Amino acid sequence: MLPHSYTVDSLSQSQDLASAILAASTPSNISAACSSVESFLQSHTPDQCRHFFSVTFPSLICKLFGFGDGTASSPAQSSVPPKGWVDVILGANDSNLAERVFSLLSPSGILMSSIFAVDKLSLVKYVFPTERLPEYARFMLSSEKDRSALSNLCPFLKGKIEEDSLRGSSYEVRLNIFEYYMFWLSYYPVCRGNNEISAVNPIQKRKMFKLESWTLMKGFPGSSKRDSDQKLECNIYLRLVYAYLKAFVPVFDLNAHQPYRSSLLHYGNGYDGSVMARAEFLVNVFVHYWLVENDFSPFPVVTAKSFGVAPPFHSAVEEIPPTCGLEEVVKLLVKYLNLSWVTSGVGSENYIEYGESPRWKTPTSGSSFHVANLSLRPLTSWNTYLQRPLYRFILRSFLFCPIRSSIKNASQVFSIWVMYLEPWLTSLDDLRDLEAALNGSVKDVNKEESYESRVCGYTSLWQSYVISNYLYYSSLVMHFIGFAHKFLHTDPETITQMILKVMSILTSSKELLVLMKNIDKAFHSKQTGQGSSAVNELCRFAPSIREQLKDWEDGLCESNADGSFLHENWNKDLKLFSDGEDGGQQLLQLFILRAEAELQAVPEKTLAEALKCIDSLKQVVSNFFGGHVIKPIAFSLELDQPHRNRDELFKPRGASNQIAGGMKYKGDRMTRPVSEDEVAWMAKLLINISIWANERLGLDQSETNKEKKQNAESVSYVDVSEEDARNVAGPGDAARMMLRGMVVVCTSVLQLMRRYGVRVNLRVMASKKFLLLLFLYFLFVVLKRIVSRMILY
Repeated sequence: MLPHSYTVDSLSQSQDLASAILAASTPSNISAACSSVESFLQSHTPDQCRHFFSVTFPSLICKLFGFGDGTASSPAQSSVPPKGWVDVILGANDSNLAERVFSLLSPSGILMSSIFAVDKLSLVKYVFPTERLPEYARFMLSSEKDRSALSNLCPFLKGKIEEDSLRGSSYEVRLNIFEYYMFWLSYYPVCRGNNEISAVNPIQKRKMFKLESWTLMKGFPGSSKRDSDQKLECNIYLRLVYAYLKAFVPVFDLNAHQPYRSSLLHYGNGYDGSVMARAEFLVNVFVHYWLVENDFSPFPVVTAKSFGVAPPFHSAVEEIPPTCGLEEVVKLLVKYLNLSWVTSGVGSENYIEYGESPRWKTPTSGSSFHVANLSLRPLTSWNTYLQRPLYRFILRSFLFCPIRSSIKNASQVFSIWVMYLEPWLTSLDDLRDLEAALNGSVKDVNKEESYESRVCGYTSLWQSYVISNYLYYSSLVMHFIGFAHKFLHTDPETITQMILKVMSILTSSKELLVLMKNIDKAFHSKQTGQGSSAVNELCRFAPSIREQLKDWEDGLCESNADGSFLHENWNKDLKLFSDGEDGGQQLLQLFILRAEAELQAVPEKTLAEALKCIDSLKQVVSNFFGGHVIKPIAFSLELDQPHRNRDELFKPRGASNQIAGGMKYKGDRMTRPVSEDEVAWMAKLLINISIWANERLGLDQSETNKEKKQNAESVSYVDVSEEDARNVAGPGDAARMMLRGMVVVCTSVLQLMRRYGVRVNLRVMASKKFLLLLFLYFLFVVLKRIVSRMILY
């Protein structure tokens, strides 16, 4: 036990050090504070550092990331987020200061070694603020029903949710020092993205999120756009993330870190199981904070239902795009974790060895399982941690992108998707700049140089990757085509280049294109034994791909009132290769025709380049669908071309090059995209009310043949005896008879509506014309009363 005088001295030193850290805002003060922290930790043993990590460390985290106050636990009170050391270093572009702070926080630094040493003694525990957890975790933690399942569904929260000792009715998240630091590190870019919006208007933050967060966002540590003179070594946050990934998340020979994971044998004395436990914790924290964070369906549906949880959480989490400004950290995370696939040499042989599901050692379709069982399966690649969260991150960015916003952030998410589509282009050489900044040398790549010289292109070794991530190459492409149609008018040049980029990737290798077509044939084939042997071999993956499609897109395509180009049922069967009117071929052909029309409005300087891009797109699309040539649309490029009405010029055109003025929407009329003559928010509200009324009245189901037969055979009249007729007396009996008659009439009307498929549709009241008439009528009534009173007086 420590002497009382020493304890008091350690506490006072820690308090003084915390005050010095909070006051450090200039480069010289920051450097002095780092030296003081290192000096304190070097002069104290781990059991003497309790007060430092209780008092000083939260202040250090707060000042490092600029979280407002000295407790690092409550939201900032000011509408403008304060600048932390990360922002000061980036703004000053000071390499020496960046190196000083990085030295303190690096995995090999004195601070991190002290954290591990104190954690081994379990001297300090922190309570992480609930309001800083991902949105779904906040909701589940407040729900008594879902709270027990949260620790099982979120591996990084397992064993960390405990009852509040002060308020017994609530629960809190308790973490050790390393976990506490990584939680704040992961939360930082999310906080920055949200604070940029609250700084503009802190009162209406939620109302503004859908639009302004995607248009007003400026660059910050972790965003893709850096100034040309910005030094990478000054991006301290990105350097720290890479350093922690490299130090704590192995990507080379994962089996060496888990020799007995697939068996029930005990670990040997020389094996440290904390290596993989720490790695999985760090990966899960990054994935859930950056990719899942505000997703209303954060868990696989089958897994959630096995624990009694029923997402999507539409009532708690809004349908909003992911937090903006995360491109560079997400890209770094995806690139680094996919190196485990690159360096392991994973091929189709390994893939088939572990089972037929393309989800890599995940439970088979429809099986009931528990997350605890996952620890028994050997981890071959980190890609399984990315598949569903990243897919939904990209898809939500496209679906929920506001209609009148810039596509800047969507294009950043697009770059992540493109990188994920081409893992064969990823190598250690891609991280050379970060590695050089980490080592302080000029592009000194790490020692695993044998993996650098890889063939840059698709080979059969990547077949398992494409199969397990097939939705990225098919369904997501269809959704992106819908996004391109929706935003073509905002920036036709950029949108056309994005479509060209995707189609160029899909046609970059004949072997890749053949594999995709074979998977598509296997997916749509009703029985095996027909077709080529390659298709039959892939048929066993179809059920798992179909389950992936249902799970990964859970809740994302339920309504089109937001103006989505694709409606609910258009993509449920992967129609990228379909030649129907809702298939990929027709949608791409329509896109090319619309793009040609839109590009006529671009400046003459860039018109030639834009039309060249269209020609390239036509060629790529023709190669993709096997020689189907896109018919060109004739436009006169003369300067004296008569001016045409924009509405006429940019109407969607059909494949026959005729304006589709008489085309009608062939989907559900009630859930059709919002038109210009409707009030969007009212249309959504009335659609939800109509759906609820149809469900309660049973109008959402057509009348079966059995019900029709019973209704036909039912008695269509009521036989009233003379005794009953004499007993009818008084207004009460008459009212009851009228009420029963009304019930019979209403029941008959409902039966007729079910028989003929008539449903309640209140959406017509969202029409601007209807609302205008209603307003004029109300105005007329008010004016009539005012005039009548004036006449009386």
